Amino acid sequence: MKRENFNDLLAFVTVAREGSFTRAAAQMGVSQSALSHTIRALEARLGVRLLTRTTRSVSPTEAGERLYQTVAPRFEEIESELAAVAEFRDKPAGTIRITTAEHAANSILWPKLREVLPRYPDIQVEITVDYGLSDIVAQRYDVGVRLGDQVAKDMIAVRIGPDMRMAVVAAPSYFADRAPPRTPQDLAAHNCINLRLPTYGGLLPWDFQKEGHQLNARVEGQWIFNSSTPILRAALAGCGLAFVPDDMAREHLAAGRLVRVLDDWCPTFAGYHLYYPSRRQSSAATAVVVDALRYRG
Repeated sequence: MKRENFNDLLAFVTVAREGSFTRAAAQMGVSQSALSHTIRALEARLGVRLLTRTTRSVSPTEAGERLYQTVAPRFEEIESELAAVAEFRDKPAGTIRITTAEHAANSILWPKLREVLPRYPDIQVEITVDYGLSDIVAQRYDVGVRLGDQVAKDMIAVRIGPDMRMAVVAAPSYFADRAPPRTPQDLAAHNCINLRLPTYGGLLPWDFQKEGHQLNARVEGQWIFNSSTPILRAALAGCGLAFVPDDMAREHLAAGRLVRVLDDWCPTFAGYHLYYPSRRQSSAATAVVVDALRYRG
């Protein structure tokens, strides 16, 4: 049977259940004559009579009873599932998939969401650390997290963190037998710890700016990682200079485990933003996550 005839089946189920064209028509919001025409058309397509009509009642034939017993429970299941899905409009529930960089996951997503999620036991958050600037629509993520200047213009963007600065740091032991760099050009003589990101297809340049002059330094060294945490660990071990988000190094700088260099060359830039497609209708669960992460200064 063609899919467009499902409405005819629903009409039959309603008449059989009510035992009356009058009551069934009122329930479905159609005229009695239109309902009668629908049932006759269904019987004609099937080539079998489904209902016995008298002046006082309507009852299924043997074939009609079999069809009713088979089809009616299916429609009840569908209606039940549709009602359950409708609850998602108002009840925060379901899985929210987020793609993000490691630093944002550790410094923003984890501390903020761990405070909120206990109040919403029906929300599940799946966080994937990915530096590949994934297409969140194609890969079925609900939201993504990127730096402000990396968010596509056709996305809804919500700031979730303050402006950021990078820091060039190293352990005091690293400078035991070498002078600290005074300009980015001096980095050529240093052992620099590199970061390789898939989006760049190579090593991430160290971006500097001073008095309107911008410089993208390509540095070299013995160590290359694909995330910032091991870079910081290597710097703490005295393995070289690291270029990391300022807040990652702040505690170690205060404790004297790291020292800062080239501070006047490290600019401030747009912080992390959460983003999602403008054409996608947000669920109640997504709204909870967005509100929890929203940066409020």
